[in-house]
Parts: sequence; C-alpha cells; structure tokens
Amino acid sequence: MRNINKSIIISALLLIMVFAVNTVNAKGNNDKKEKAPVELKNQTHCPVMGGVIDSSSYTDIQGKRVYHCCPMCTKALTKDPDKYFKKAAEDGILFENIQTTCPVSGEELEKKNSYLDHDGRRVYFCCDGCQKEFKADPQKYLKILDEPAKESKMEDMHKGHMH
Repeated sequence: MRNINKSIIISALLLIMVFAVNTVNAKGNNDKKEKAPVELKNQTHCPVMGGVIDSSSYTDIQGKRVYHCCPMCTKALTKDPDKYFKKAAEDGILFENIQTTCPVSGEELEKKNSYLDHDGRRVYFCCDGCQKEFKADPQKYLKILDEPAKESKMEDMHKGHMH
C-alpha cells in the first residue's frame, strides 16, 4: 500500500511539473506573438550618463543630433555609437534627425518618405531601392552619414563671387 501511495504522489508531481512547464512555454510563446512594437519618443535624457539633456550640449553623428547632459559625454558616444543607439532603440528613443542626403545615392532628401529603423537610427533614403543596398552593408553607409556634407555644384560655380 505504501508503494502505491508513493507511486501516486510521484505521478501527481510529474503531472504538475509537466503542466507547469507547458503553461510557462505557452505564455512565453504568446508573449513573443503579442509583443507590440515600441512606441518611439523624443530624447529627454542623456544616453551616456542618463541625466536630463542640455540643448547646448550635443553630438552630430550618423545623421542624428544626440543631446547630452554635459560636453564630456561626446567622447563616450563617439567611441561606441552602436552601444548607445541600440540602447535608445530598446527604450524607444528617436534622436533628432539632421540627415540631409541619402547615404547610398548621395542625393539631397527633398521628402523623407522612405526610411528604415536600424539599431536605433532612423535612416532616410531618396527611394526604397536604396534601402536594399543599405541593408547589405549598413556600417559602410552609416560612416558616410558622418562625412562632412559635400558642397553642391552650384556652390562650386559661385566660389569667388561676392553676392
């Protein structure tokens, strides 16, 4: 009789464990399916130190203006921008966009209708076709966004004129 009771108790415990594991797995799968996209919001805190931003302290990097709590944070941001952009993306922070040209074609962005969000950066393109090329080598094009803006041909033609 004693062995039967032990068997019943062990069987009951095994059933409870199986039920618990299945419940946890089902909940985990539902969480993955129902996870809503993070709502994007404007930056209010420094990505480096976490303090409230000072609008006079910022770094222009990869087509974005990232505000800081103090000028000292620029060095950390520029040393490892991916770290701070990825964290901002997780938190739903969208840095101010200062991008004026398509990183793929180099064309000026007249409208900002074509874009994609890449590791915390909203990158704009002149057309949807440029998005494909960007996706093939994002780091290449993010570096292009850091290059100084090239002067337009009209500015070249007017160099030396006094008007």
